[in-house]
Amino acid sequence: MTKKEISIFYSKDWEDYELLDTGEGEKLEKFGQYVFVRPYEDAVWPKNISNKEWEKADGKFWSSKVGAKAGWKMASERGESSLKKWEMEYKGIKFLASPTPFRHLGFFPEQASHWDFIEEKIKNAKRPIKFLNLFGYTGVASLFALRAGAEVTHVDASKQTLNWAKENQKLNAELADAPMRVIEDDVLKFLEREEKRGNKYDAVIMDPPKFGRGPKGEIWKIEEMLPKLLSQVKKVLSDKPLFVILTSYAIDSSSLSLGYALSETMKDFGENVKQGELCVLEKSQNRLISLANTAVWSRN
Repeated sequence: MTKKEISIFYSKDWEDYELLDTGEGEKLEKFGQYVFVRPYEDAVWPKNISNKEWEKADGKFWSSKVGAKAGWKMASERGESSLKKWEMEYKGIKFLASPTPFRHLGFFPEQASHWDFIEEKIKNAKRPIKFLNLFGYTGVASLFALRAGAEVTHVDASKQTLNWAKENQKLNAELADAPMRVIEDDVLKFLEREEKRGNKYDAVIMDPPKFGRGPKGEIWKIEEMLPKLLSQVKKVLSDKPLFVILTSYAIDSSSLSLGYALSETMKDFGENVKQGELCVLEKSQNRLISLANTAVWSRN
């Protein structure tokens, strides 16, 4: 019997982002010059810093679960107009942050450890790498792959999000003309076409949503579609893939589920899967807070 272990993935190197405190179903976070309160239902413990400090936040996202009108409410002295978009940075890569209707701010701070991994693995590969970012969102992972020297293909079903990814690339002058294809498409249909074309990729990252719609109304449900997604990803992998990263905010079960799924997909390439939790360090208590499940296959 193969024994699976749970790993912890987190970065100690954030400067523009801090998780200040958590508790009572919420988290208090600093994004550059702004502080926000967002729902965090897993925080089933008391807050550690005073309510007065929480009340100083520039904005709060209300979840429909608490009975209030869902969405952002900004502090009157700031106003929504002053919080449209602002620049942030992680290890020299610049990107834009902005409150979105889905409680996010255009990137996921807990994925910083994956950005580090992507850049290191591609740099150390000592060969040309074709990198595929599926459900690519605003493209921060793609920028780290670009800086490492990869040829990047970035796929998402949202035109607005892809425009944001292009803005992020332009923010980084040294990467503005780097080879990144930005494609608006349903991920499964894209993969099927790439298989027919014979296009192959050496490295893949994917963060499938729980539910979504493609540009032509295609329905995505993770419980039904994840096995098919992994099967299609395998069909576009090169003979010597470098890594495959799978992250999910939508699966409530243990990260072991993702690990088993990715292990089965990559079994022909060797058993090199780590599964675990994407975390950030909470300043108030100096403890790790888990925000997502992930599994990573990599070539030794």
